[in-house]
Amino acid sequence: MSTPELDWFKSSYSSAQGDSCIEVAVTEQTVQVRDSKDVTRPNFGVCRDGWSRFIRYAAES
Repeated sequence: MSTPELDWFKSSYSSAQGDSCIEVAVTEQTVQVRDSKDVTRPNFGVCRDGWSRFIRYAAES
């Protein structure tokens, strides 16, 4: 079974200077997360509900 390429994107708050950041890619079931400074490292997946809870928590902090 082949894995489709993911469409990765950074936050609009990231700059072009290579700031420390993560990238995310949304699939039907998960949000994949990776380190934008080293995209060769493995990414990890979070269920979409879990990602939504994280975003709400981060926005409140």
